[in-house]
Amino acid sequence: MALKRARIAGVDIPLEKKIKVSLTYLHGLGDTLAKKILEEAKVDSEKRTKDLSDAEVRNLGSVIERDYKIEGELRQINFRNIKRLKDIRCYRGIRHKLGLPVRGQRTRTNAVTRKGRNIAVGGLKRKLEKT
Repeated sequence: MALKRARIAGVDIPLEKKIKVSLTYLHGLGDTLAKKILEEAKVDSEKRTKDLSDAEVRNLGSVIERDYKIEGELRQINFRNIKRLKDIRCYRGIRHKLGLPVRGQRTRTNAVTRKGRNIAVGGLKRKLEKT
């Protein structure tokens, strides 16, 4: 029986992809964990999501809900951990607050992703003077 829509842990997962790839659409599940969950639920990892039975989808959902922290729960945990670091004002917390790299990367160059692009102040001043 083909599924019309697969929903696990409140997230619609793609029907056309293999189930081991579809599970990675859940926040907190990567390749390794998806494979482990499929073995635990006794579902063939090469099956397409649309080819799963309703019982298999429910079984996958129950295994995930029972044993793993994913989606909103995981996001909350991460947010609370970062908030705690900011509150105790440790080095990592301060770096988070300032929007700088946390894990010791250099910032003289190559921190654009974290810091954002700078606006060239010198060029801006010259433009204003001309008008």
